[in-house]
Amino acid sequence: MVTEDKLREFGQLICKVATGKTMTREETCEVYRQIILNEQPELQQGAFLLAHITRIPTTEELSGVWDALDRFDTEKFKANINGVVCDIVGTGSDAMKTVNASSPAALIASACNIAVAKKGAKKVTGVSGASEIFEILGVNLSGPMIKAKQSLEAHNICYMPGEAFLKSGWARLIQFMRFTSAFNIVGPLTMPCENTNCIVIGAYAPHVCDQLIAILKEIGIKHAISPYGMVNGVDKNLGIDEFSPCGPTRVVELKNGKIQTYTVYPEDFGIKTHTFFDVASFNKAYDNAMSIKRVLSGKYDDPLADLFCMNAAAILYTSGTSKSFKDSMERAQQALKTGRALTQLNHLIEQQA
Repeated sequence: MVTEDKLREFGQLICKVATGKTMTREETCEVYRQIILNEQPELQQGAFLLAHITRIPTTEELSGVWDALDRFDTEKFKANINGVVCDIVGTGSDAMKTVNASSPAALIASACNIAVAKKGAKKVTGVSGASEIFEILGVNLSGPMIKAKQSLEAHNICYMPGEAFLKSGWARLIQFMRFTSAFNIVGPLTMPCENTNCIVIGAYAPHVCDQLIAILKEIGIKHAISPYGMVNGVDKNLGIDEFSPCGPTRVVELKNGKIQTYTVYPEDFGIKTHTFFDVASFNKAYDNAMSIKRVLSGKYDDPLADLFCMNAAAILYTSGTSKSFKDSMERAQQALKTGRALTQLNHLIEQQA
């Protein structure tokens, strides 16, 4: 049971953070350790999380959050795979909600012979998270992590829901939280598959792209890109946490220790610009999942297919197997049109049953 001194100490920290105090990486790790291990009352946990995200965490603090998640909350496995293993995930909490892109993108990229160890979670602020999508499509989310390992080794694809690899803290919190926290930024950076060496991680705001890449540099990832997509005719501060077929995408890229920032457009992928209405999320998770299934099953000449293939192309580019987004896009489109991406979904369903 938490002592009165610990309660007061934590409460005072909430007030200090709310009024602008910053913490060291070590101090942040300790605070988030207490939250992860449920050592403070839920009221104090929620108050701190909101105060911290509202003040905007520093990169050093976010590195401390990552340390806490990695040390105290993440179950891991190492697959018998050599070479590139990619992940694709978004932070969520973006203002403009599209049909889930990272889930079909993972399937499409894995159909191009790239090992994709995708992780995800249930919805926080949107209609559906990756977990709702995969569950509706028939993937078992309650299996042990060994199933994901076996699937990755056998078919170059696996899905790891946060509930499976986050042992206590974040998995507990996301059952009830419906607001953004530092976990939304750092949670997607967890590495339950230790082989992961490159990542595409979409961000809900431009400055978050920079923070994510800075953290990934600190933890030793060699190649990563963080997109923030925008929609033509809409305030650029209201974007999507993925590559956008509806306007420009701001990209922060980490490669061999160097960081660069640039902007890409749909035409850089060889496609026309679509309206947001063409790719917007439906009102129900089931409808989002079925729209993904329709694209995988043959609805290739469709704006959603372009959305999915753009983000799959990002994986191929980040893996180093393609030199440009356009070349990667062509490979992704071919994997979709030949039905190989749908085959990957069926493998995933069978292997993780």
